[in-house]
Order: sequence, then structure tokens, then C-alpha cells
Amino acid sequence: MRNMHKPGMSAIEWVLLVTLSVLWGGSFFFAKVAVEELPPLSIVFARVAIAAVTQNILVLATGRRMPENLSSWAEFSVMGMLNNLIPFSLIFWAQIEIDSGLAAILIGATPLFTVMLVHILATDEQLSWNRLSGVLVGFAGLAFMIGVEAFSGFELHVLAEGAVLLAAISYAAASVFGRRFKGQSPLITATGQITASSVMVLPIAMLVDQPWTLPMPHPVTIGAIAGLALLSSALAYIIFFRILAAAGATSISLVTLLVPASALLLGYAILGERSAPHQLAGMALIALGLILVDGRAITALQSRAKSGWS
Repeated sequence: MRNMHKPGMSAIEWVLLVTLSVLWGGSFFFAKVAVEELPPLSIVFARVAIAAVTQNILVLATGRRMPENLSSWAEFSVMGMLNNLIPFSLIFWAQIEIDSGLAAILIGATPLFTVMLVHILATDEQLSWNRLSGVLVGFAGLAFMIGVEAFSGFELHVLAEGAVLLAAISYAAASVFGRRFKGQSPLITATGQITASSVMVLPIAMLVDQPWTLPMPHPVTIGAIAGLALLSSALAYIIFFRILAAAGATSISLVTLLVPASALLLGYAILGERSAPHQLAGMALIALGLILVDGRAITALQSRAKSGWS
């Protein structure tokens, strides 16, 4: 197996990664609040539409211009579908049935899928032995967390867990596809993909949810939608594309190592959610798998051991 050089992250990028984990960890909390009152597709549209308006205003305010060629918008549309439309719809539907913390833990599988897709589709971030072992340990954690219930029948909460895993695969595909935007302004890329998402989801939400027939949401729900749009989308995606351009697909996917902790803390403190022991144990295995995938902690330990022997 080839072990090609992979991009690293500077101290600034690690700070941005932690910030991104808090913003995205909060998205599971905001979504859990919103799905209590609104249907999933309406939440998806509200999230991406508000974020798109905000980011387009930022583009104009900074004197930039969005691309006008069709090829750029075709790429933005693919990115928007993989990074927004598909995963948001699946996660919001799933959170009707499962807690925000569990959804965040399952999304923690994103780097495992990313490593596999990068190995298949890319040439500069190949699968080394530590990444392979990390993938195996991480998937063992997923199996342990979901348990034998997944094989005993198609209960709704099991289907919801499966929907979140499909969302993780979509995010992984987005990380790999997003590599083509390297060298482009993070604000332009974030604005393009979120704007394309808004255009794609609008007719679907109108057809399925008929939002004009829904009652006026509670102010708390409106606040949750605003948090999803402005913090967990507009701001988060600018940071996301900044890290992706500098450090690569595998490094940016490590944010999901930190996201579950943020989501679990918010779910516990505000929503009163409690995680089962096997779910926490599964998360620990996923975390161990991601540490192996990243490899930097293992390399540091090996270097320290060698220096101690000499």
C-alpha cells in the first residue's frame, strides 16, 4: 500500500477546526429543537436560504464577484447536493426519531468513509496501514454502538441511524469532491454551494411540505433556524473551505472527532438527553479509529519512544 505525503495542519488551522466542531456540534442541537415543530425539508430550505442570502451579501460587501460560467455552477450544484441537500435532509428526518448526541456520534463515521473514498478516487492521500487499521477500529465502534438491533428488523430508530450513516457517506463524498475548489476563495466556494442548494431544495420543499399551510413557528424554533443558518452554515462553511484548501480532505474530516462531544454536551445540558453506555463505548472506538487514521499521535509516541531509547 502506498503511503504518500498528506497535507498537515498549522496551529491556526487546528484552532479553526475546533471552532468548526463547536459550530457543527451546535447544529445537531438546533436541528433537534427545530424538528419538534417543522418538517425536515422546510428546515433544510430555511437553513440554506438564509445562509445563502447572508453569504451573497458578504461577497458583495467584500467587492468579490461570483462566477458566471455554467461549469462553476455545475460544480457548486454537485457540492451543494453532497454537502447540504442530501445530508441535511437525512439528518433532520433522523432526528425526529433519535437524540442529537447519537446523530452526532454516527456522523463521526465521516472520516472513515472519507479515507476509503480518497484511496479509491485520489492519488495524493492513499491508504496506509495506520489508516486501514483506523477504519477497521472505527467501523467496529459503529457496529458496537448500533448493536444487533440493526439485524433484527427495520425499526424506525434503526432506519434513522442508517439515514445518518448515509449522510456521513455524503459528507465524505463532498470532502473529496471539494478538493477541486483548492485555490478558490473559501467565501466564493461556500456561497456558491449554499446558493445552489437553495435553488435545488426549494421546489422539493414546496411540493412535499407545502410550508404556506404550516402554522407560524415558535420564537424558539425561529432562533434554532437562525442558528443553523448563520452559525452552523454561513460561518461554518467559510471555515470548512478554508481548512479543506489548506490541509486536505482527510484532515478536514477530523472535525467529526470533535463534533460529538459538543453535541453531547449541548444535548445533555439543554435537552436532557442521556447516552447509553454502548453508545459512548462505540464513540470511544470511533475516536480511537480516527486517531489511528490521522496518525500524528502515533508518530509522536513513536518518536518519543525512540528518543527515550537513545
